[in-house]
Amino acid sequence: MNPWRIVIAGMVSLAVAMGIGRFAFTPLLPMMLADGTVSLAGASWLASANYLGYLVGALLCTLQPWIWRRLGSPPPPQSTVLVRIGLVATVLLTLGMVLYWPVAWPALRFAAGVASALVFVYTSGWCLAQLAQMNLPTMGAMIYTGPGVGIVLSGLAASGMVALHWSAFTGWLIFGVLAALLTAAVWDTFHAGAKPPPSPSAAAASTTRPHPATTGKGTEMALFTFAYGLAGFGYIITATFLPVIARQAIPGSPWLDMFWPLFGLGVVVGALVASRIHGVRDLRLLLIACYLIQAVGIATSLISPTLGGFTLGSLLLGLPFTAITFFAMQELRRLRPTQAPAYMGLATASYGIGQIVGPPLAVAMLARSRTPGEGFTLSLEIAACALLLGTLIYGLMVRSYPVKK
Repeated sequence: MNPWRIVIAGMVSLAVAMGIGRFAFTPLLPMMLADGTVSLAGASWLASANYLGYLVGALLCTLQPWIWRRLGSPPPPQSTVLVRIGLVATVLLTLGMVLYWPVAWPALRFAAGVASALVFVYTSGWCLAQLAQMNLPTMGAMIYTGPGVGIVLSGLAASGMVALHWSAFTGWLIFGVLAALLTAAVWDTFHAGAKPPPSPSAAAASTTRPHPATTGKGTEMALFTFAYGLAGFGYIITATFLPVIARQAIPGSPWLDMFWPLFGLGVVVGALVASRIHGVRDLRLLLIACYLIQAVGIATSLISPTLGGFTLGSLLLGLPFTAITFFAMQELRRLRPTQAPAYMGLATASYGIGQIVGPPLAVAMLARSRTPGEGFTLSLEIAACALLLGTLIYGLMVRSYPVKK
């Protein structure tokens, strides 16, 4: 199979699952608030329902072999089958938000999170394995431009809808149709007869860094998983409430709806830069750099809540967003070459826990603060500190578990 076909399919798949299935909610949130269909507290719980679904989906990916054994059934022959199922579910669940049935929205957002995790884990695993077998592992970073492209498209579309005074329901309908068209475009690539990925050991041997694992002890994996989860917590408050925060800080600005697409643009650029990075022996050093960039992005918005501050902060928050995922997934392939998909699911679950905690924390801070701005400021300060803690953990791992030459 042509490697570019694999890359494009991965990009589109992640654009649907992440850019639309998960993050279309962010640019549509101001429209839902304006329509009066949801409150800020209700929006936080909808976001958390989606992130809880993402956590459950990641755990299902981790436990899938055990589940099939318990059911006494053979597992699906191809991970591409699960990618297809997740993409179809994302389309249907996005369209389901069009129905004015608020009582069902938490369930829909929860199920959309489950579908997003399935698509993310199995698209990542399948595409990275295919490209590693072709000795093109660094091209794998390019599939992670997909979420950024989805975020840019959804953000720009929402901006146009706001200008035209359309309702949020129209937005959900448009995004559902767009997800369906994109799914149809890559359907054949993820067909059941697609060439299976190599064995885990063969795929691991084809990575850019053929260094053996450090020690492989449980403590190392626990530290890595916890540090990766901190990244989920560190970005999520800004990623969920960015348009709302900007409207409170600089009301009336004509650029309010551009910060979310700028975040998406940063995601795309960061993934492309990650695909050009070669020869780094210890990817944990790159993860440290990524966490620091995101922390600076959050701090920029706090120190300078202006047009320039939000612009720079949005870009810095987006630049390492999927690069963190790419480097972490590659590191897991090094640490657990024969069990990579299961541990990818475990790390994704940890990331999901971090995302679940963020929005309710922001709402709690808002409830205890005299002004919304004060509540968001405290929440973002905690998020930035979480990212700094992640850098310290990776630094400790670099020293305690050096990569063997």
